[in-house]
Amino acid sequence: MALLLLSLLLLCARSPEPAMAGDPFAYFDWEASYQSARPLGVAQKVIAINGQFPGPPLNVTTNWNVVVNVRNALDEPLLLTWHGIQHRKTPWQDGVAGTNCPIPAGWNWTYRFQVKDQVGSFFYSPSAAPLHRAAGGYGGIVVNNRDVIPIPFPFPDGDLTLFIGDWYVKSHKDLRRSLDAGAPLGPPDGVLINGLGPYRYNDTLVPPAISYERINVEPGRTYRLRVHNVGVSTSLNFRIQGHSLLLVETEGSYTSQQNYSNMDIHVGQSYSFLVTMDQNASTDYYVVASARFVADPDKLTGVAILHYSNSQGPASGPLPAAPDDQYDTAFSINQARSIRWNVTASGARPNPQGSFHYGDITVTDVYLLQSRPPELIDGQLRSTINGISYIAPSTPLILAQLFNVPGVFKLDFPNHPMNRLPKVDTSVINGTYKGFMEIIFQNNATTVQSYHLDGYAFFVVGMDYGLWTDNSRGTYNKWDGVARSTIQVFPGAWTAVLVFLDNAGIWNLRVENLDSWYMGQELYISVVNPEEDHSDKTPLPLPDNTIFCGALSSLQKEQSHRFQYSGASRVGKTVSAAMISTTWLAATWLLYR
Repeated sequence: MALLLLSLLLLCARSPEPAMAGDPFAYFDWEASYQSARPLGVAQKVIAINGQFPGPPLNVTTNWNVVVNVRNALDEPLLLTWHGIQHRKTPWQDGVAGTNCPIPAGWNWTYRFQVKDQVGSFFYSPSAAPLHRAAGGYGGIVVNNRDVIPIPFPFPDGDLTLFIGDWYVKSHKDLRRSLDAGAPLGPPDGVLINGLGPYRYNDTLVPPAISYERINVEPGRTYRLRVHNVGVSTSLNFRIQGHSLLLVETEGSYTSQQNYSNMDIHVGQSYSFLVTMDQNASTDYYVVASARFVADPDKLTGVAILHYSNSQGPASGPLPAAPDDQYDTAFSINQARSIRWNVTASGARPNPQGSFHYGDITVTDVYLLQSRPPELIDGQLRSTINGISYIAPSTPLILAQLFNVPGVFKLDFPNHPMNRLPKVDTSVINGTYKGFMEIIFQNNATTVQSYHLDGYAFFVVGMDYGLWTDNSRGTYNKWDGVARSTIQVFPGAWTAVLVFLDNAGIWNLRVENLDSWYMGQELYISVVNPEEDHSDKTPLPLPDNTIFCGALSSLQKEQSHRFQYSGASRVGKTVSAAMISTTWLAATWLLYR
């Protein structure tokens, strides 16, 4: 049977027309390298993908198979993580330290995964060292609906992606050395929009000769703006002078459609807005992303220009105002509570999003995860969850589990804060396959934190000030809490989520604030399917291009991943099954059999 199927695949590969049934493939060939840039007027190195900063988009359709060959032309190991992509049956493609050995400098590695039953706005970013993202290396992921599944709004006239984020002129290596020395990063030097500095709206605050982003639009048309906060640690308020933001989607979920004049977007979060170009074209308009909850937000303001094709002049007047509450999170928390799931819209499948009645499912596990300000552990400044600061082992958790390597990690992460001294450890949550887990993030630190869970979307059911108690469940939204993968937790407050653990693997749960992530504020959840059989492996077997490290280094065939760095830019392209080479097609069949 295997020989027959392989023969059919070879025939398809020789056919001039696509003849292979099944989901299409999208192939991307990327090279990560350093490039010189001056986003804030100071020369520095950024991480570019195919010479682009931000990197090229990954634009696919739900259920497509994605193949990304990554050449690491940096001077240190590299991983890319696919922020919000769920990696059904392929958790080792997740691109974090617990699931992949990093790609050494001068090596290449090919990611292969399927965007199974997902739609929406996501992004990729480097993750071998959390502070890599402070140098760039990020880009957009768009997962489109299949044609047979309608989107719950008129098809927009254009689709635009904006990356907003705080930025330091220090290199990511210098930022890393500061944290290693026990010094905080300090305030950032500015805010970028699509890798560029602010338009010179103020001669005092913005120096001359700064390149800025210009967004070209046509009057009367409606555009979908996908906005991602890819910064280091700062929450940003996003707004467009004179225009309303109609929120329609966040991180793979269609939302109840509401108009906002501005939106707080916290680190690691993604939103889609419909913006209609319904203003007159007497001038251009400001697009603004400004820092929240800082002492001097005027110094941390990114400004781009929205340019109508028939505009008569430059943008003018003051910037549109941000919420006047830099030291009060009440506006922001109420805005977050207003974001609801569109339960009548279809997502990646024809059934409504609200057909999954999460409020009726019995919770099987409860984890109260408490964070505190950074503290000294054995003389090193560390961040913790429930008093444990995560330390990554040299052997990724998934490989250690599959190869039964002893002593790499322990399935003993506490389900509540412990009354003991903080410690460094590799403790992992032992999740229950197809269990329903309640996670409460309790933020006892002093800044807004964003938490992200790989491999899943969770339901945001509640957030409030003070300490969470059992009585807090009485305030939960059990009907239309939005499903997403990144959620903010305000200082002195809590946020509760529910997640259905139906995706086998070992999955990273981390704070998205890069300084805290670097200092250990993360953990993993192990989800093992006890009902595995040979007909439906969950997860699938390891691919033959696996990189081995740590205790399994002897299994590595080193020469199979090396490449000669040429510095040439490469582009991605979509190909049908018939266009893929015979060798690669056969290997892919073996992987997805």
